[in-house]
Amino acid sequence: MEKFIIEQSLNIKGDVYIEGAKNACLPILAAAILSNGETIIKKVPFLSDINVMCSLLEDIGIDIKKDINNKTINIDTKNIYNKEVCYDLVKKIRASFLLAGPLLARFGKVSIQMPGGCAIGVRPIDLHLKGFKALGAEIIQEHGIIEINAKNGLVGTEIYLDFPSVGATENIIMASVLAKGETIISNCATEPEIVDLIEFLNKLGAKIEGAGTETIKIIGVDSLYNCTHTIIPDRIEAGTFLVLSAATRGEINILDVNCEHLKAVTSKLREINIDIEEKDNIIKVFGKNIFKNVDIKTMPYPGFPTDMQPQFMTLMSMIQGTSIINETIFENRFMHVAELGLMGANIKVEGNSAIINGVEKITGSKVKATDLRAGAALIIAGLCAEGISEISDIYHIERGYYNIEEKLKNIGAKIKKIT
Repeated sequence: MEKFIIEQSLNIKGDVYIEGAKNACLPILAAAILSNGETIIKKVPFLSDINVMCSLLEDIGIDIKKDINNKTINIDTKNIYNKEVCYDLVKKIRASFLLAGPLLARFGKVSIQMPGGCAIGVRPIDLHLKGFKALGAEIIQEHGIIEINAKNGLVGTEIYLDFPSVGATENIIMASVLAKGETIISNCATEPEIVDLIEFLNKLGAKIEGAGTETIKIIGVDSLYNCTHTIIPDRIEAGTFLVLSAATRGEINILDVNCEHLKAVTSKLREINIDIEEKDNIIKVFGKNIFKNVDIKTMPYPGFPTDMQPQFMTLMSMIQGTSIINETIFENRFMHVAELGLMGANIKVEGNSAIINGVEKITGSKVKATDLRAGAALIIAGLCAEGISEISDIYHIERGYYNIEEKLKNIGAKIKKIT
């Protein structure tokens, strides 16, 4: 079992290069199923989730060539075939269910299990299935296996999502691109990762309008071809380093970012009294000793991202006064509260709200990464805490942060990985 050992590291400085977005890369890798030929994906973050998705694609006959040094994946679908998607791989990542839409579109049927992933709350697939049914598919669920069959082909229609689910939006888009006629999806999620997926599909030859809006229109085409595509920067990795710089009173240049994607995060940091400079694709953060307490409510994009809530909770626990976080996306996303409490944070959970009373200091302790973003929050806490912190279950962290140990060391953080 690997662990991180962290010593207090204040006033850290340096440059951090941001990887391609995992949450954009995963659906784009799934969407490559729809292509007829060789597709090249650039700026790939070679995280464990990405490797699992590549293994899922290889399991159905797709040829995958990875170039880790150049952060590139070549995908060749000429030998693809349809089979039940591998259970042992599906249970490892939530994004495995994104194979359902493109396999259904390409072959007219798919057999897949319920997906795995972080235990941060119930994330049902009912909206995905609702979309597939509306397009003409029949669905049978037995013994944890979902059989989806479009015997007469998929046919375009109007679909309204009861909630702007990112995964459902992506899956229904991918299922619709080869459907007959026109599909209109309303109340869509508008995240930048969905915009990136649509840009990729349009490069392949799809006809999709409305990227970044709540209504997406898709005109079905007969087939898709090949393209080269570069993944957008990871806004959550960038946001994590923004908070890390603020919490440690550091001065970090965050490079290769899209500033527009980070508006909810940077505006909240400015409320806390953090100085931020933005220029082109660079954000510079100047940490201070005087903070202001704030309240946060997580919302779908362009609102404050739930994936940044744990990191902000760490920062807010060290700000004098009372702050409140209202979590509206996932009902079980406060598991890190107990771990922060071991370090001296004063946080009380009431329903979907966390009431944070700032303390003068937190101290090092043995804690556990309960999920991906909770693990990132504990790293920030460890860098700020007096003494030494030990974080276990760091495989959660490495699912979303590529080469995190080296990046932190390069900006002066005292961190090491032990087995």
